[in-house]
Amino acid sequence: MDVTTLYSIGELSRRTGLPVRTIRFYSDSGVVAPTQRSPAGYRLYDVDALLRLELLRTLRELGMDLATVRRVLDRELSVAEVAAAHADALDVQIQVLQLRRSVLRAVAAGGSSPEETKRMHRLTQLSGEERRRLIDDFVDGTFGTADAAPAAVAMVRTATPDLPDDPSSEQVAAWAELAELIGDEDFRARMRRTAVYQATGRTLDIESEAGEELMDFTRQKVAEALESGIDPLSSRGTSLADDLVDRFAAVFARTPDTEFRDWMAQQFEEAHDPRVDRYWRLVWIVNGWQVVPNLAPMYPWLIQALRNGREV
Repeated sequence: MDVTTLYSIGELSRRTGLPVRTIRFYSDSGVVAPTQRSPAGYRLYDVDALLRLELLRTLRELGMDLATVRRVLDRELSVAEVAAAHADALDVQIQVLQLRRSVLRAVAAGGSSPEETKRMHRLTQLSGEERRRLIDDFVDGTFGTADAAPAAVAMVRTATPDLPDDPSSEQVAAWAELAELIGDEDFRARMRRTAVYQATGRTLDIESEAGEELMDFTRQKVAEALESGIDPLSSRGTSLADDLVDRFAAVFARTPDTEFRDWMAQQFEEAHDPRVDRYWRLVWIVNGWQVVPNLAPMYPWLIQALRNGREV
């Protein structure tokens, strides 16, 4: 290309694909100044101006603002420096878009109400640091006492839920449920009570007093019910619970009535409260860990059967 060639705005428009009006704006702004003017006063541009305009168009299409582009064209900033900064900014934007997409998919899949949708969006908008602070506040508020069991605290901190940058709709829904759960004072009390048993593997008093034979029988029957998919609140679940209540009542020399059923449920809840088990399942989902089916299902199933649908 002849370096002495000069181009009109119309020719630049045809070569770059930019509208004449846009080129005129860049020219008036001083970003791509004309090389000279024709005798009739029309702006003319040389090859350097053409190349400058082509780079300007490329950088603008990559999302760079005009002020930054001008500094690149004036060699105040290198293209590499600006590209790196904009790539980082785009990473953040992509993460935000991915998170929004996951929230929308979770809403679509779950049929969330407007209130639930707003709550889910608000909770997922928290930064990674804010989410960690939320969990730290939960751990400190739950176990921040002098008599807190170190093993329980370590267990909860080791399994800190961490929402990934591109979460699935299931992870978003699990995080929203988890965030709401850990803010509940009643849940914190339940967590404080059960975590010690879960972390240290302590045997429940009712297990020790019932004896190995009855506990083995109970585990076997509940495991069979779980394998068969028996609902603890169904008639078959109730029938199994009634039989177990009778057997435990005989061992403890108690009457197998509602009071004794409630006592049994309370004893098993010491280590396996259904809401605490739900917490761990949500943690697995949020962290993308493989959810082990029925990892500790016996007590939650049994507690439900004993409660027979009443509030726990």
